[in-house]
Amino acid sequence: MEESFVRPRSLTGAAAGLRSGAPGLTEHVDRLCALVERVDPLIQAFVPEPGRHGRLRARARELAARYPEPAGRPPLYGVAVGVKDIVHVDGLPTHGGSALPPGVLAGPQAVVVDRLLAAGAMVAGKTVTAEFAASAPGPTRNPHHPGHTPGGSSSGSAAAVAAGLVPLAIGTQTVGSVIRPAAYCGVVGFRPTYGRIPIAGVIPNAPSFDTLGVFTADLAGAALAASLLCDDWRTGATTDPPVLGVPDGSYLERAEPAALRAFEGWVERLERAGLTVRRVPLFPDFAEVTRQLQNVNRFELARSHADWFARFGGLYRPETVASIRVGQGVAAEDRAAALQFRQRLREQVAAATAEAGVDLWLAPSATGGAPEGLHSTGDAVMSLPWSFLGLPALSLPAGRTAAGLPLGLQVIGAAGGDERLLAQAAVLEGVLG
Repeated sequence: MEESFVRPRSLTGAAAGLRSGAPGLTEHVDRLCALVERVDPLIQAFVPEPGRHGRLRARARELAARYPEPAGRPPLYGVAVGVKDIVHVDGLPTHGGSALPPGVLAGPQAVVVDRLLAAGAMVAGKTVTAEFAASAPGPTRNPHHPGHTPGGSSSGSAAAVAAGLVPLAIGTQTVGSVIRPAAYCGVVGFRPTYGRIPIAGVIPNAPSFDTLGVFTADLAGAALAASLLCDDWRTGATTDPPVLGVPDGSYLERAEPAALRAFEGWVERLERAGLTVRRVPLFPDFAEVTRQLQNVNRFELARSHADWFARFGGLYRPETVASIRVGQGVAAEDRAAALQFRQRLREQVAAATAEAGVDLWLAPSATGGAPEGLHSTGDAVMSLPWSFLGLPALSLPAGRTAAGLPLGLQVIGAAGGDERLLAQAAVLEGVLG
């Protein structure tokens, strides 16, 4: 039986305690670093950093001096945050999970990090990513079952929250890199509407899809983080029970039979709780949706890495090389046609949503539980159409497989409707328990 390292901590609880002074920031940093030193060698969520303790103690002294009175402390005062290693942080090198020489990938600090620091947070460290947020996995292990993948590409961020090393971590999603690892690691993952959190200061994968997201232990934590990181956050979103849509068709058939049975069980449970569920045909040619997304993704990955790959291609891992080579073969006009296809699909899905009166769509967060081994980060297909459309989505923990691996329920909202998605998802979280 594999040892479990699962100890997720509430972001809202941690933040409230730190603002009140319990614990004090120096004690908090000492505890944090001791925990990382004890647990992280076993799950490898963080990029190694020899000077972590001293750096965080300096940040603690700075915050304590700036905010001596609890009443004046910002919302994330002293909260330790993991930041995916494609996101630039001043003072910490960016490697992108790669073997490229130090400094090659350097750039200005990301806007999302600026917002975290302005809210009083401290960066606990860089979290492990698949190489360049693509498919070549890093060394991170799943805290529930260390012999299984935590998912990718935001593997370290999801695992760090699941293991309780930090109550908040930042990831990115191009296709499925927030929703899938959140499901595999049994935590909440929130990927907002495309562009809602500025992507400046993040190494690009496919800029037409790249979206920053967050991992937390629960929905309240995700809502707190979103309110601080998203542009133009609006308070007062409705918490009325949502009308739920299930997208019938070949898309759902991509889930493994056991995962699909578990999903249908949760749908029935929501119906028994009094929620309205409507089954709506959607994505009639899902294979074409997949093909068009991949045209854009591979073309843009190759373009994003054109200069680095030309200079350091021999240092790239085989999986990344294969994706870039495919992208080099995609014509610019094929990418343009795929983006036109996406616009038509957006209009079709919006019309189907309105006609059916659906507030939120439901789907499995992943095709099943986390695969065994660390050679793959799993299949992103259950997130694929929603990422293609740029819609906000979140993964809620939703039971386990027969082997004890976490499963997730994916909840998808309307473009720009992040506030409503998070508010109404609280109704579902209450039913899921």
